[in-house]
Amino acid sequence: MSRGGRPLRVLGIETSCDETSAAVVAGRGDDVALRSLVILSQDVHALFGGVVPELASRAHLTSVVPVVRRALDDAGLGPRDLDAVAVTHAPGLVGALLVGVSYGKALAHAAGVPVVGAHHMEGHLFATALEHPDAVPPFTALLVSGGHTLLLDVAAWGEYRQLGATRDDAAGEAFDKVAKLLGLPYPGGRHVEALARTAPPPRGGKPRFARPMLRANQAPDDADYYDVSFSGLKTAVLHAVRDAERRGALDAERAGIARDFQDALVETLVEKTYRAARAHGRTRVVLGGGVACNGALVAAMRRRLEPRGAAVFAPTPRLATDNAAMIARAGLFRLERGETADLSLNAYAALPIPGLSGERRASSG
Repeated sequence: MSRGGRPLRVLGIETSCDETSAAVVAGRGDDVALRSLVILSQDVHALFGGVVPELASRAHLTSVVPVVRRALDDAGLGPRDLDAVAVTHAPGLVGALLVGVSYGKALAHAAGVPVVGAHHMEGHLFATALEHPDAVPPFTALLVSGGHTLLLDVAAWGEYRQLGATRDDAAGEAFDKVAKLLGLPYPGGRHVEALARTAPPPRGGKPRFARPMLRANQAPDDADYYDVSFSGLKTAVLHAVRDAERRGALDAERAGIARDFQDALVETLVEKTYRAARAHGRTRVVLGGGVACNGALVAAMRRRLEPRGAAVFAPTPRLATDNAAMIARAGLFRLERGETADLSLNAYAALPIPGLSGERRASSG
């Protein structure tokens, strides 16, 4: 598997949605360095207010070869210098995934190296550790993105227990839908956050929006103790927007609505994560996924957890978004365990994270 005991070199390829990305990592165990990272985002989807699967697949077809070539050039490597090619094979848009899987298998075969199938959400678990060496197990993980909201207990790499998940909209999806209601561009997360920062300080009293599935009398054995739900919050924002429009006050209230929505979503995520860390005795909390770079979420998480002895680790935007560095890192872990694939490797829209256990095991698609 290795050559002369040197660090293992893994190329990662990510095409699960609307970013074409390639990266190279090198190392062993938790001593891993990022050698290169290229991310090409598909801006065309902003015209439609969401990702168009057919357009995403076509864009990957034209981009994957030059993106991979650039990542290898930046790392100063050729395909035959690699020890493996890791490619996202689940979950995601099947057409988009197939572009990366097909190219990754062909490249690995031509270079005479193994191909490794990587799970997109496991990649997000590894991403933060590429920037923060202490973001390693055991820890509580909150994965929040446009398509996923998962709360996991991570006892060790490859040993995951799902504690909670969204019952409807993912956190990032809620941001996108609220942004559309407020007349903001897609993708909406950063625009809602920026607008919320311009709102005047909130006054005392009852919050505008309730905190969904968050009650003081919940107990750990309640089915909703760790779960989240954002569809009701989205509907509450819709009613607030319509009411403001009827009164001709939307321009004046838009920022306040954005802030109150974000506060409700953030407080819910923070409290659920705090419950998980406390219940399992974890002193590390790791955030992952596109919403993990939301400044309000990270700041609130640290205010809640750090005074209670838990360190909070969040990725920078480059590693929070869909990227191939996290896929290469997850692939390296699987490679070291001898878990390689063959040319029958396929793409799946939904697939559980490998190593997921517990009563709440569910598809992460």
